[in-house]
Amino acid sequence: MFHSPVLRLSVSLALPAMLAAALSFGSATAIRAADDMSMAPSHGEFDDSCAMGLADGQMVSTDCSVNWSDENGKVYCFSSENSKASFLKDPEGNIAKAKAFLEKQHAAAASGAKVFKDTDVNARVEEVLAERSKDGTFVFHDPKLDTDLNLVYEEIKIVRGMEGYGWFANVIFHEKDEPKKQYALDFWFKPEGDELILMDIRVQKGPKRDGDGYFMITRLPVAWWWLPVQEHPGSIEGARAWQVMSAIHDYILENKDEDGNITVKDEKTGEDLKLQFVEIHRPVRHLKEKGDYFACTDFRKPGSKDEYYDLDFWVDEKTGKLKVNKVKVHKVPVQEDGVWTQVDRYTFEGMDFEETL
Repeated sequence: MFHSPVLRLSVSLALPAMLAAALSFGSATAIRAADDMSMAPSHGEFDDSCAMGLADGQMVSTDCSVNWSDENGKVYCFSSENSKASFLKDPEGNIAKAKAFLEKQHAAAASGAKVFKDTDVNARVEEVLAERSKDGTFVFHDPKLDTDLNLVYEEIKIVRGMEGYGWFANVIFHEKDEPKKQYALDFWFKPEGDELILMDIRVQKGPKRDGDGYFMITRLPVAWWWLPVQEHPGSIEGARAWQVMSAIHDYILENKDEDGNITVKDEKTGEDLKLQFVEIHRPVRHLKEKGDYFACTDFRKPGSKDEYYDLDFWVDEKTGKLKVNKVKVHKVPVQEDGVWTQVDRYTFEGMDFEETL
């Protein structure tokens, strides 16, 4: 049986309190930068949520150790120094965006729509763990290493909500037979009516040996849902790399079979390839003339550790939403002298494109 975790960081959607706090500011408040406090304040605005996160439509709770005060002594909390730097480029504008986001959430709750909270996500994580664990061990197949990890649950480190994309719980585990060997797994849930549907589980951090112990390092390339928290894109023209990657991930999830494989037609041979998704690569590229985006991905032939295909996913916004319109086999595995290598089916020579951040 899994008990409610003690959160180091939790996200609160106490909407009435947060909304009241947000609306307490005058629209013409003069704002100035101030030095960080040496200790976290007892209470920050927006119920200690990251102010820049709210401005970008995200719910990210903080311990308010990274903070900033305006000239009236109001304290704003941030999830990182990068978030704070983004916020300070336009404090008044970002406060207005944060308030608008909270008002939208409050309106949804008032209309009777289900507004999920971090406690709902925590409970959903516990349900998944209970369903998929045996004798206290959670078995997770790591597609990158192509191996089953036997993990023991420790705690939920942080829960984040992203408007339009869902909720993400970062959960800490350790290997069953080696407690010092820790993993951080992301559980991605999408709201559907009154339910939180599990979309995917990915390794966000894995163990690296350090003498007699281990420390966790971020798995590269970084999962797309971590990018908005790091970058805080705000209002921009055009799609961000993480939004394109999200559209690709949605396509993969919608088209995978019960074994987690997708089927792609090889245009050259006419063969239907059944492949297992491993990861999406950066950078994402944008064709200047047609406006399409594309990204390279790694897929593995099921049952093989060395036969990798490079698939290109092409994405456009013709429907008003980023959607995958084409999947092409870019590289295929070829065995030479007992070693598997990848051979190009085509190149990008002559294409006029730019990298999308």
